Amino acid sequence: MTDRQKTRPRPNPRRAFAPSYGTILEEGVRRRTVLKGFIAAVGAAAFAPALKATKAEAAESTLTFPELKRVRDTTDHWPEGYERQILVRWGDALFADSPEFDVTKLNGKAAERQFGYNNDFTQFLPLPWGEKSSDHGLMVVSHEYATPFLMFPGLTAEDYREKMTEDQIRAVMAAVGVSVFEVRKDGNQWQVVKDGKYNRRIHMSTEIGISGPAAGDDRLKTKADPTGTVVFGTISNCNGGITPWGTMLSGEEGAMDVFAGDYTKPNQELVERQGWDEDENDIYSVSRVEPRFKFEEEPNEWMRFDWVVEIDPFDPTAKPVKRTSLGRMTHEGAQCCVAPDGRVVVFMGDDDDFEYIYRFVTRDPWKPNDRAANKDLLDHGTLSVAKFESDGTMRWIPLVAGEGPLTAEAGFKTQADVVLATRAAADLVGATPMDGPEGFIPHLGTGKLYVAMTENEDRLPKGEGDKEREQVNVANPRGPNPYGHLLELVAPGSPDKPDYAAESFKWDVFVLCGDPAKPEDQAMFHPATTSSGWFTDPDNLAVDPAGRLWITTDGPPPEGIADSVYVMDTEGPGRALPKLIYIAPVGSETCSPTFTSDGSSVFLSVQHPGELRMADNEDATSMEDAGTSWPDFKPGVPARPSLVVLTRGNNGVVGS
Repeated sequence: MTDRQKTRPRPNPRRAFAPSYGTILEEGVRRRTVLKGFIAAVGAAAFAPALKATKAEAAESTLTFPELKRVRDTTDHWPEGYERQILVRWGDALFADSPEFDVTKLNGKAAERQFGYNNDFTQFLPLPWGEKSSDHGLMVVSHEYATPFLMFPGLTAEDYREKMTEDQIRAVMAAVGVSVFEVRKDGNQWQVVKDGKYNRRIHMSTEIGISGPAAGDDRLKTKADPTGTVVFGTISNCNGGITPWGTMLSGEEGAMDVFAGDYTKPNQELVERQGWDEDENDIYSVSRVEPRFKFEEEPNEWMRFDWVVEIDPFDPTAKPVKRTSLGRMTHEGAQCCVAPDGRVVVFMGDDDDFEYIYRFVTRDPWKPNDRAANKDLLDHGTLSVAKFESDGTMRWIPLVAGEGPLTAEAGFKTQADVVLATRAAADLVGATPMDGPEGFIPHLGTGKLYVAMTENEDRLPKGEGDKEREQVNVANPRGPNPYGHLLELVAPGSPDKPDYAAESFKWDVFVLCGDPAKPEDQAMFHPATTSSGWFTDPDNLAVDPAGRLWITTDGPPPEGIADSVYVMDTEGPGRALPKLIYIAPVGSETCSPTFTSDGSSVFLSVQHPGELRMADNEDATSMEDAGTSWPDFKPGVPARPSLVVLTRGNNGVVGS
């Protein structure tokens, strides 16, 4: 996910959507399974723009928790009957020798021993690995980005680049990346095990390998690394996934933020297609202390970021590796599935307007009983991109040098050319431009996959403009689309044995986001959805052990609504009927729900609290005018991104 408060325009709810439901249905979404489910349950009323839920309809859902009422304020909220615990905050100790958090004394060495900033991807891994422990495990957490003027007193959005000290810059460099740490439940409370043998921090100075088709390419070689196989640091670590053998895949999203200097030095066509903007760069001032982040000093360094990084959380000595075979783009995540023949399938979204959905299928099957044998499995396989058809099918088009339009004459002589310019390759093969594809999750109970399109205000209604890629298409049926939607993908095969490696899937629009009470939004939820249950800007997705879909949102949401967490059934009478279960503090978003095996605890990352001011919903410009100082609420202590846990009394299943 991106720092949407700063890099994307705010939605304008007064802009009317051009296509009507009739137009959408005429263009091939007439087999929409969510509508079929509604029709079966409530008949023609499913097409009404706004319906009041009856008690009978409300009872159709498997969700029994008392739904929250919408509120936007300085703190967080959870349902009655639940408990919320702050497990760990930015700056909290992860090791027995970690210094206590003191923002006035923070430096790189201290931050390397503490929980990082703006936690995003979050996963609970049971200990021992392979078992189903629900009271002991590892947390793997990515830290997407930092906002220095909200972290340190005395800095503002206007002057922080010049005023930051070297200690503060080094602290920021250490506060992004990944945290791995052991957690254990003691009674009803979770705690960080500070002497856990797996505890580890990975950051902008960590040595990381480069593997796959681009490894050793001249375009990845630098003065410090003439081999093109070693890079220091990972940045913009957004969402990710877990491989079947228990390694973390962390998607780098938006390396543009870190680089500075003369943008004419590198390949301009590639810079533009990668989405880099010279007006939005050097946001951490790291080029002041690390000259490699200046184009003039090291013109190839920028090519060594925006990859998927594989990290082994069960071996603190293992060097992380950037797997270039998975392509170079604005990686939102990397969710893994296993095909019936044992090959591993990685699904990825490229989180920008008009970008694409990708898939990587390994050449070889994984070996469940030989973890070491899977070490380099992700270096060999086929990268593909999705094309959606109006008949309800989608095809995975291989991105292979020498196949189709990816010829040497077109600039794709080798597979290194393909993965270094993945977006350009996808353009050539005719992939379907999407509305900010982000969250991607398989439902292991049904075999279906769910994908979140967060929003795209720049998409034009059909017939407007001369750029085909900016017009509505069957999988992105609204132009503009400030509220986003969810897609449902179905691989061939049975629900318990879907073939995720198949060339063709079926697809459907699952939810169109927006306010069902406003016909101009053309929202599509279950008709029993309450005034608190509908949502916009879907981001991360998760499926709990009971098979329910959890959705987090990443606004900016409509005025007066905070980013929140919603839960819904994907099957049965309560299909597509969301309920509001958690509300984040003003200016923050909640990321990556992850569950214990028994479903009794859900961990949620709360990112960038206070980034919007409470009074006017505009961007905060300093620590002093942040919208909240959650969760500490102490003078002189900034708002701190945190990992929270929700539990129920008597160890009940969350969501039920």
